[in-house]
Amino acid sequence: MPSPTLDLIHPSAHLRDSYRALIAEFVANGDALVPFTLAFENADFDAFMSKLGDCAVGVGVPEGFVAHSTFWLVRDGKEVVGVSNIRDALSPALLREGGSIGYGIRPTVRRQGLGIAILRLSFLRAAALGLTRVLVTCGKQNVASAKVILRNGGVLESEEYLADRGEVVQRYWITPASNHSEA
Repeated sequence: MPSPTLDLIHPSAHLRDSYRALIAEFVANGDALVPFTLAFENADFDAFMSKLGDCAVGVGVPEGFVAHSTFWLVRDGKEVVGVSNIRDALSPALLREGGSIGYGIRPTVRRQGLGIAILRLSFLRAAALGLTRVLVTCGKQNVASAKVILRNGGVLESEEYLADRGEVVQRYWITPASNHSEA
């Protein structure tokens, strides 16, 4: 059986139902909606798509936010299995937590290497946006995420307890052009 194809694409209306199913899985699993764009209202899907487009050019982003682009990891052209959000710059808040890239994988397809793939493909997108170095953060207790970051060439810069999160956050830097890991 051929291995599935994975593409990191701009959101597309033809994948609306698959995207909504991904969100439903996060909610049913009790997971946080990460990246944060998963929480955007999408009942009016055209308005949702327009909002994502505006965010990519910095239009209508809240105070303290930066322009950010959302991408969907799609398997075999038909199933949204992950979502990535790439920030064009790092604000003081993003330097503290959040970083340059946030991503999430559909709960029912975790532990299949898709986290490694989405981060690797996100680095390619980040490089195309002109980012030469990216910051990726995760909670220290999130061992799976830390492994994904390390597999993609992450170098731990620091750990800090953030009282408002109630946990230690790790900060990893990665130079996308030097990332050579395999998905």
